[in-house]
Amino acid sequence: MAFNVQTFKTRALTAVVFAVVMLAGLFLNQWSFFILFSIIHVGCWLEYQKLLGLIDADYQQINPFHKYGVILLGWGFMLWMASAQWQIGSITLHEGGWWLLLIMAIVLPITEVLFSKQFQLKNIGYSLLGLAYVSLSWGFMIDLYSMGASYAGVLSGANIGWLFPVILIASIWINDTMAYIVGSFIGKTPFSSISPKKTWEGTIGGAILAVATVTLVGYFVANLRDVQSLLVISGIAAVIGTAGDLLESKLKRMAGVKDSGSFMPGHGGFLDRFDSLLLATPFVWLYLKLFL
Repeated sequence: MAFNVQTFKTRALTAVVFAVVMLAGLFLNQWSFFILFSIIHVGCWLEYQKLLGLIDADYQQINPFHKYGVILLGWGFMLWMASAQWQIGSITLHEGGWWLLLIMAIVLPITEVLFSKQFQLKNIGYSLLGLAYVSLSWGFMIDLYSMGASYAGVLSGANIGWLFPVILIASIWINDTMAYIVGSFIGKTPFSSISPKKTWEGTIGGAILAVATVTLVGYFVANLRDVQSLLVISGIAAVIGTAGDLLESKLKRMAGVKDSGSFMPGHGGFLDRFDSLLLATPFVWLYLKLFL
């Protein structure tokens, strides 16, 4: 394929803007972090609903209360997972999340009965899967920030809640990059029919290099002495993150589309960018809850 200068410029500019927005959201403070993942939450949900509508036409018939109410319910879970550091006056996001969850748990079933043209349990099942796939992950991401703030505070007296999210995100980015590079040079054995471009050589090479890079940089550069957590988080990112990529590729194949969306020209949609993180986040959260 001939090199297209305009396409390259579009992809490069999009990547730079994306990186700036992500870095600002991750590092400014807890509010920028919450706003960033709230936006990502909505974007992922809308694309998930679009893909489901392409896979099963019946899901296109859900009423607006269902469509946006379930997104609001998921956002309520994110609020509920927020710790006391997210506080406006005397009100915490956690308290607001509890009330939002309660209200939506009452309102959604009523609106489903009253306003749905055709009540179908499978559509409710699809939305419940979306809550597990999208909202659960981003709720846990908010709690990862709280864990990082507590953990870092013990070590340095500073609030660097981005610690665990950044380790996880960096691990996924390095794994994806290294898998692509290794696969480009020595990849020969197809990894999965779902994603024909992936190879076993690239997948294994990317995982090894991601775990090694994150652990060595974390230990020698960032002065993080918890080698076990560095190894486990980067390992989860490599293995479960790859599974997340395949899961989203399967959804797109079933829907008959190349990209889940187009919010990033040349790079796809929210699910395309965060598919690996969606699946890896709950496993990292579970590890930290059990063993940190």
